[in-house]
Amino acid sequence: MPERWVGAVVVGDAITLVEAEVPADGAITILADESWPLQKGDRPVAYAAAYQRISDYVTDNKISKAIVKESAVSLGGTKKAHLLSAEFRGVVLAALASKIPTETHAKASLSKTFGERKVDDYLSDSKFWEQECKGKLRAGSREAALMILASRD
Repeated sequence: MPERWVGAVVVGDAITLVEAEVPADGAITILADESWPLQKGDRPVAYAAAYQRISDYVTDNKISKAIVKESAVSLGGTKKAHLLSAEFRGVVLAALASKIPTETHAKASLSKTFGERKVDDYLSDSKFWEQECKGKLRAGSREAALMILASRD
């Protein structure tokens, strides 16, 4: 029986969350593809609200596993925006891990361990996504869906 998993990518002050029904093999079925911005105002309050929203989502939708894209090294140097994004990623990880098994994957390691191509080649290949996913998936959410595919394989 397929399980319900989420793939998540945090960039800046937003999380892209893809929920999918994941069979043992074959195409995954996209059940939700959403972007949630961090609420404006006081960051600690916004983090608490995001934590609660994510925790509730996982519980309400009976999600059994989460995969989150890891932070990457900034070649241009670490700036405050990079650190704030990492803070938010930590909140997302804590919210998910408090409810379900959660793992992280780095984009660089996926290029070495998933398939025969680089991640960006998969992300731009619409035919690949037509074969691997049923349902509606935005092009900008493919990285979150790839986290799911790579975790299954």
